[in-house]
Amino acid sequence: MANYPEMYERLRALMGQLGREAPAAMGAFGSLHMASTADGALPRKTKELMALAIGIAAHCDGCIAYHVHDALKAEASRAEVMETIGIAVMMGGGPSVVYGCEALEAVEQFAGSTD
Repeated sequence: MANYPEMYERLRALMGQLGREAPAAMGAFGSLHMASTADGALPRKTKELMALAIGIAAHCDGCIAYHVHDALKAEASRAEVMETIGIAVMMGGGPSVVYGCEALEAVEQFAGSTD
């Protein structure tokens, strides 16, 4: 079983290292990420839920860690995350059911963490 809060912190540290060693590419990605998830016509919470659905459908554990964390931080409710998982399953089929279960586990773990 993955520990999503630990995965989130480990990925943050590794992305920081990657940013120091590949500053142009990671700086550009960071700017893209910030611009893409900023409040606009769609609120940040909606954008994080969209990113979570795509992460589940793409079978990306790190994406699940990041976007569950960030969706909850943007005040997404558990019910909103569950509906997001449903959309991911619809788009990704059986494998997304497994990753949807992983996202549910991440919600449970982040709900119990102090972050």
